[in-house]
Amino acid sequence: MIVAGLGFRKEAGIASLRDALQRAGGDAVTALATASDKAATPALQALAAERNLPVHAISPDLLKIQTVLTQSPRVASLYGTGSLAEAAALAAAGPGARLLGPRVTSHDGKATAALAIGA
Repeated sequence: MIVAGLGFRKEAGIASLRDALQRAGGDAVTALATASDKAATPALQALAAERNLPVHAISPDLLKIQTVLTQSPRVASLYGTGSLAEAAALAAAGPGARLLGPRVTSHDGKATAALAIGA
């Protein structure tokens, strides 16, 4: 199982999310994941429908305990983790999951994506 974690600003549209996912190499993902407060966002739901993928809503408690590669002070103040995309991907991929690399950013800077593979 390969999960794509996504972090994004309120103004991010489906094009931003799609671009971040593509830049991360997300052609073979089996699910999308993000923070629970972002899971119902129309742009994310549209991407999930377009790719026929489930969306995993990750609780703040699970985000905080993931070991991530990237450290963003802004994201840390909001979610308790250095990278929402990386933490969401790891949490959704399950115990023993590992990141395939650090998060990448969309061309417009409004979205990030990271891939994790389940154990």
